[in-house]
Amino acid sequence: MASNILGKISKERTISAVLLVIAALVSILPGGIILAVVLYGISIIGFLELTKACGIRQKDNLGNYKKINSLEVMGLIIITCYYFVTFLTQNTSYTLMIMIMALIALMFAYVFTFPKYHANQVMSTYFSLIYAPVMLSFVFLTRQLENGIYLVWMIFINSWISDTCAYLVGVMIGKHKLAPVLSPKKSIEGSVGGIVGSVLVGALFGYFMDVTLETQQLVLILPVVGGVGSVISQVGDLAASAVKRNFEIKDYGKLIPGHGGIMDRFDSVIFTAPITYFLIMILLEIGQTAF
Repeated sequence: MASNILGKISKERTISAVLLVIAALVSILPGGIILAVVLYGISIIGFLELTKACGIRQKDNLGNYKKINSLEVMGLIIITCYYFVTFLTQNTSYTLMIMIMALIALMFAYVFTFPKYHANQVMSTYFSLIYAPVMLSFVFLTRQLENGIYLVWMIFINSWISDTCAYLVGVMIGKHKLAPVLSPKKSIEGSVGGIVGSVLVGALFGYFMDVTLETQQLVLILPVVGGVGSVISQVGDLAASAVKRNFEIKDYGKLIPGHGGIMDRFDSVIFTAPITYFLIMILLEIGQTAF
C-alpha cells in the first residue's frame, strides 16, 4: 500500500516536472510579452499563497479561509502596475519607485482603516510582494539582456541543477547535517556537491556560449554566477521551508501535483533570479573593462 502511494507521488512529480520544463521553454524562448504574462500569473498565485500562509488572509471559525481582503486587493493592483512598468521600461529604477509607492499605499490603508489590520499583516503583505512578484520579475529582466535567450538559463542552472547535484551527492556520501532542525535530510556534502555541480555546468555553458557567440569571457563569468547562485538557491529553499515551519503548513498550495504550490516549486528560482541578473550585469561590465 505504502509503495503504491509513493509510486503514485513519484509519477505525479515526474509528470509535473516535465510539464514545467515544457512551460518554461514555451514562455522563455519567445520572451517578451509571453514571458511577462506568464510570470505575472505565477506571481499572482505565489502572492496569494503567501497571504494565506502568513496570515494576511485569516480563517473563520470552521478553519476555512475568508474572502480576499483589501490588503490582498491592493497587492494585486500593485503587482499589475509593477509588471506593466517592468515590461514597458525594463528599468530597475522605475520598478524601485513602484515598490516605494507600494509601501506608502499600504501604510495609507493601514492608517485609515485602523485598527482593522494588524501591523504584522501589513508588513507581511509587503514581504509577500517582494518575495514572489518582484524577485520573479528578474527572470524577465535577465531574458531581456543582450544574449538573454541563453543567459536566462543560468537562473535554472543555479536552482534546478544545483538541487539535483546536491540531492545525488547527499544520497551517495552525505553524512553531516546542513540544517538539522529545519531540513534533516540536507547534508553539507550535498550542499558542496550542488555548488560544484553549478560551477561545472556554468563553465560548460559559458564555454558553449563563447564558442557559439564568439565571446571570450563567459567561460570565466558563468562559473562564478553558478557557484554564488547555488549558495543563494539553497538559502531560498531553506527559507521557504522555514516560513512553512513557522506557520505550521505542509505546502503553500496544491496547484502542482506532487510538488505543492508555486512557492513550493519556485522557492529557489525566486532567490536565484535577482542574484543571477545582477551578477551577470556586474561581471560582464568588469569583463568588458578587463578585455
